[in-house]
Amino acid sequence: MLPEADSYEGLRDRFVWSVPERYNIGVDVCDKWAACDPERTALIHKRRDGAVETYSFADIRRLSNRLANALAAHGVARGDRVGILLPQAPETAVSHVAVYKMGGVAVPLFSLFGVEALEYRLGNCGARAVVTDAVGAAKIAQIRDRLPELKLVLRIDEAGEGELDWHALVDAASEDFTPVDTAADDPAVIIYTSGTTGQPKGALHAHRVLLGHLPGVEISHDLFPQPGDRIWTPADWAWIGGLLDVLMPAWHHGVTVVSHRFEKFDAEEAFRLIADFQVRNAFLPPTALKMMRAVKDPQTRWTYSMRSVASGGETLGAELLDWGRQTFGLTINEFYGQTECNMIVSSCAMVMPPKPGVMGRPAPGHDVAVIDGRGDRLPPGEIGLIAVHRPDPVMFLQYWNNPEATAAKFIGDWLVTGDQGELDADGYIRFVGRDDDVITSAGYRIGPGEIEDCLIGHPAVRMAAVVGVPDPLRTEIVKAFIVLQDGVRPSDALAAEIQAHVKTRLAAHEYPRAVEFVDSLPMTTTGKIIRRELRGRG
Repeated sequence: MLPEADSYEGLRDRFVWSVPERYNIGVDVCDKWAACDPERTALIHKRRDGAVETYSFADIRRLSNRLANALAAHGVARGDRVGILLPQAPETAVSHVAVYKMGGVAVPLFSLFGVEALEYRLGNCGARAVVTDAVGAAKIAQIRDRLPELKLVLRIDEAGEGELDWHALVDAASEDFTPVDTAADDPAVIIYTSGTTGQPKGALHAHRVLLGHLPGVEISHDLFPQPGDRIWTPADWAWIGGLLDVLMPAWHHGVTVVSHRFEKFDAEEAFRLIADFQVRNAFLPPTALKMMRAVKDPQTRWTYSMRSVASGGETLGAELLDWGRQTFGLTINEFYGQTECNMIVSSCAMVMPPKPGVMGRPAPGHDVAVIDGRGDRLPPGEIGLIAVHRPDPVMFLQYWNNPEATAAKFIGDWLVTGDQGELDADGYIRFVGRDDDVITSAGYRIGPGEIEDCLIGHPAVRMAAVVGVPDPLRTEIVKAFIVLQDGVRPSDALAAEIQAHVKTRLAAHEYPRAVEFVDSLPMTTTGKIIRRELRGRG
C-alpha cells in the first residue's frame, strides 16, 4: 500500500488510502491468492510434537469454504458472532477466514483465559458458536448453561457430548462457497481490550481494519514485503498484534507465515525456530525480547538472517536496541497502537534515523497528534494526550453494546488513546506512559519507560517495572519492582547499587527512592506490565 519513496517524508506526502467500497478480509487474504497463485505457501506450522505441516493458499480456500458451508448448515448466519478459542494453529487461521467470508463476526479468544473471562466475553458479544479444542471445551462446558445464545461448540480434536467435530464437518462439506458481498465498513471482528484499566471492552472492527493496518505494518518491517520475506510472531492470534499485525497483513501480501504454539514462551526455542524455518521478519513483543536478551551467544549457536524485527506494547529504550543490533544485525523498529486504533505510529530504520526511547512518527495515512483536554494540538515539547483523528480506516466502529464508553473515547473527532506523549521538533512521538502511569514527583512529570530501560541496563536486573507511590513531601516517589537475573541474591547493598546506577545516568529526580525485589511482575495476557497492581502494593 505504501508508495515508492526513499524517505519518510516521501512516504507520508505521497500516500493515498485505497479502500474499496466493497471489501472482505477473507477474500483478500485467501481467495485472491488461491485464484492467481494457488500453490503459493500460506502457512508453515510446527505442531507441538515437532511435526511440520505446510498449507498453500489453495488449501486455505478449500478448508475455509468447507467450514463456511458447515457453519451455515448449522444455522450460523451473516452478522453472527463466532468465538475462536484456539492457539496458533492452521484451524485457527482457517476459522477466521471462513467467518469473514460468511459475513460473520470473528471473536478471537485467548486460549489461556479462565472460565470467568470466557463467560464475560462470550456473554457480552452473544456468540452463537465457538471453535475450540479440548482445553477450551472443558472451560466452555462449565459455563454453557449460562450462555443461552451459544448454540454450537466445534472441537478441532475429538468432540465430546454436545460438541461437533471440526474436521469431520469440514471433510463432509462442499468446497464450493460464494463469499458474502460485504462492504468495507461492515463488521468483521470483535477484539476485547486487554483490560489494563477496568472491565475489557469489545472493540468492533470493520473489514477495512486490515487495510488500515497496512501502512504501519509495512513501515515497521522496513518496507514490507521484500523478496524472500517470511514472518513469525510468538504473539497469540487472539490479540490484535498477532492477528492484524502479522497473520492477516502477511496473507494480504501473499507472504508465508510461520506458526507454532509455545506452551510457555521459551527464548532459546524462539531462536531455534527462527533459524530452522528461515524466518526473515518477526514481531517480538518487548517481554519476549527481554527474555531473548538473556540467551547467551545466539549468533554462534544458530544460523539465521533476519531482515526486520518490530516490537510494540512497551517502550524498548537504548539497551534493547543495542542488543538487537548485536544479535540480529538490524535496528528493531518500535510501533505503537491499541486495540481500538492500531499500528498508527512506527519507527522505520530504512527511512528515518532511530531515536532510542521514542516510538517513531505517525504511519503514513494516520493523523496522530498530542492534544490537550479540549482537543487542541499541543506544540513540540509539551506532554499531552496521544490522539488519532477520524475518519481513519484502522479505527474501530464502536465498543460492542457500550455506546457510553464509545462516546467517552473521543474528544470531538479525536480518538484519545489514554496514553500520554510528547511530540519533538522532528515529528517523532515519545511515549510518556498511560494517563495513570505517569509519576508526579516534586513538580516533575516522569514516565516509567526511560527508568525501566535504565534499570535493565544493570547486569543484575532481568526485568523491572516502575510506579509512583504516595509521598507527603514530593506527592509521589519513584518505586522500582525488580526481577533479578538467575543466581543473583537480593540485598540492601545491591538495591543501593541499582539506585546509583540510575541516578548517575538519568536525572536525580528520576532514580527509584524505593526498590523491591520480586520473583515476577504482573502482566496482562498481551505481555504488558499491570502497573496499577504494583501501585496497590505501595
